[in-house]
Amino acid sequence: MRIVITGSPGTGKTSVAKVLAEELGCGAVNEKEFALEKGIGKWDSESNELVVPLELLEKELNRLLHNTKDIIIEGHLLCEIKLKVDCCIVLRLDPEVLESRLGRRSYSEEKIQDNVFCEGIDYCKKHALRNYEKKIVLEVESKKSIKETTRHIISKLGLRGAGV
Repeated sequence: MRIVITGSPGTGKTSVAKVLAEELGCGAVNEKEFALEKGIGKWDSESNELVVPLELLEKELNRLLHNTKDIIIEGHLLCEIKLKVDCCIVLRLDPEVLESRLGRRSYSEEKIQDNVFCEGIDYCKKHALRNYEKKIVLEVESKKSIKETTRHIISKLGLRGAGV
């Protein structure tokens, strides 16, 4: 199964993708690491983040998907591109919890508020519904633990994990 996990920064995408991939016995790819490996994008020292051209990211990820049967790709930009996947999971988190989590990660106040705002207006969900078929978009609330969230995803997908 080819799965995308997207959502606002701080919702738990990377952690959930790693555990889910382990449970399903497939690989997991982080969009940022993939972009860096492929030489896609440039580091913006002012914003201290990688700026990735979405069209090129989409092209390269679809090339990877074409040659891979079972994989999980995760990242916050994935709601903004169209990938040939079986499922797009939009991971959600209460905005107040997200604000606290991003603060502990030393995000700037501006970046925290931008991400909390995006979470509050369903930015990733709205974009995912524009770019993926509605029937494959699955909204999942991040639970108290990564394992609990992973169990919930496996259940919603009707899959069997190795026993999370």
